[in-house]
Amino acid sequence: MYGCEYTVSDVMTRSVVAPAAGARFKDIVRTIRTQRISALPVIDAGNRVVGVVSEADLLRKEEFRDSDQDVHPRTGPVPAHDKARGVTAADLMTSPAVTMGPHEPLAGAARVMARRGIKRLPVVDADGVLRGIVSRGDLLRVFLRPDQEIAEEIRHEIIGGRFPTEIGPVRVEVHEGVVTLAGRVRDTSVVPLAERLVRSVEGVVDVRCELAGPRHRPALE
Repeated sequence: MYGCEYTVSDVMTRSVVAPAAGARFKDIVRTIRTQRISALPVIDAGNRVVGVVSEADLLRKEEFRDSDQDVHPRTGPVPAHDKARGVTAADLMTSPAVTMGPHEPLAGAARVMARRGIKRLPVVDADGVLRGIVSRGDLLRVFLRPDQEIAEEIRHEIIGGRFPTEIGPVRVEVHEGVVTLAGRVRDTSVVPLAERLVRSVEGVVDVRCELAGPRHRPALE
């Protein structure tokens, strides 16, 4: 597969364990432990995502076990001490959930995870219906693309497709995701752009650019 930008739907997990809003505390804990995941999307009767319940949400019960919960100020949509008293997914979840559309690029999902400090994103369609879940590990799968597949995309879509006359014959080698571009080009002004486009190819770990301009012919006397 080359010539197409990878999207969330290409790497997401489609089979998702998602409790209903009425799921009980202990059932949620059992699911998280047996599935070995850190968070679960919570859905309504229409399979729409209404929140996410995480290990951190569940641990509120232990955090506030010995405290006087009634003296804490009630701030925010669901204060931590309220979650400590929760017994269902609806009581415990963080809502609204941070979600991602299936056709979003992988870079967009990575940015959301980094900025929000989360490890998993429910994937929903335009109606908010759960279609899958994408994790940090899923996003890393793109770096397992075969070297030959990456090389073919670069040759066809970038070197041959974008710069058929300015660059000319270029040797493209890929080893463990590291791309080496070597050869002589007709127009060196396009080299920085070509290198940037190669870096944007899914699965590329690094780029080593060894492109040089045309050989200068000695002046004839």
